Amino acid sequence: MSSTARYARQLALPGFGPAAQQRLADARVLIVGAGGLGSIVIPALAAAGVGSGDGAIHLVDDDTVELSNLHRQTVHSTADVGRPKVDSAADRALAVNTDATILRHRLRLGPGEIMGLLADAEIDLVIDGSDNFETRYLVDDAATLADVPLVWGAVSQYGGQAGLSWSSRGPRYRDLFPHPPTDGSVLSCEAGGVLPTTVGVIGSIMATEAIKVLTEVGTLSLGRVTMFDGLSGGFRELRYERDPAGARQVSLDEHLHRTPGGDAASAAAAAPHEPRHAGRTITAPQLAASDDEAVLLDVREPWEAEIARLPGSTLMPLGSLPETLHGLDPETPVVVYCHHGIRSESALRLLLERGYSAVHLEGGIDAWSRLVDPTVPRY
Repeated sequence: MSSTARYARQLALPGFGPAAQQRLADARVLIVGAGGLGSIVIPALAAAGVGSGDGAIHLVDDDTVELSNLHRQTVHSTADVGRPKVDSAADRALAVNTDATILRHRLRLGPGEIMGLLADAEIDLVIDGSDNFETRYLVDDAATLADVPLVWGAVSQYGGQAGLSWSSRGPRYRDLFPHPPTDGSVLSCEAGGVLPTTVGVIGSIMATEAIKVLTEVGTLSLGRVTMFDGLSGGFRELRYERDPAGARQVSLDEHLHRTPGGDAASAAAAAPHEPRHAGRTITAPQLAASDDEAVLLDVREPWEAEIARLPGSTLMPLGSLPETLHGLDPETPVVVYCHHGIRSESALRLLLERGYSAVHLEGGIDAWSRLVDPTVPRY
């Protein structure tokens, strides 16, 4: 461990001291996601001394930095656009604390990957800052099987929540939320937006909880979820207990067959190995080569269409689509698109329910810019 000068202000805290600092230095922490929440947690833990001794901080993310990330993912800079997030986040953490050991894992987690990391790296604590429910439930189930504490957080628009899952000592994430929400019921950051300062608040709560777990200082948030509303500036605390109905043997097998965004039951009800809306996607090159007469339906927001749009497309933002859809000719096929293909998949479901013949553009207008027409601005 480096000289006490770096950590003098936390060593002076009542009940902290050298023993707690050494626990941080020797801790092995797995952080899932180097996006918004990771941008707060990663440098905070590095600065506090996590992984500065015999321990290490393991970063997992498969994404690259985009310009639209930077308003909230402050661990990255403009110069990092296009770089793997694990690299720019690790570089930032090392700039904060050169004594830290940061290990980079550029991969998308599956059951085998996360269980391998938990076992091989002898992880003491997992922190989940992922941005999708498929990963969130996978990480919680894996942490339960490995009996490793898990600090989790989530943000949406102006609010967020954070908590601690530790099945051998108290309730876990699935006791609070037994099953993932249905597709489209919770807005993504892309679809609904997110206030960057809300990310900062929730990320700070997560980092604090992680330090408490590792140092054994303070009272853990087991059975309590902290919720923050950025519009009112208020906090609420929700207490919860183990769900008796959820007391079953945990297995990662269901994750191998789970439909993204859905639970195992809904996946099992689908045709075996059949993707959602099979045959209902079109790639950017396929669309460019197609001569079919179809309506190009843009379900983004007006400000996005001002930046870039496909020629001849009709703008109907997703939020108002149920009311405006009647303006489309039900006899004409529809190709629906958005920024990255997330909102368009929700719109596709609505179109199919209303009897339209429709497909959605895989990867959205961003894929069009990358694969077909680089003159279309990316954002």
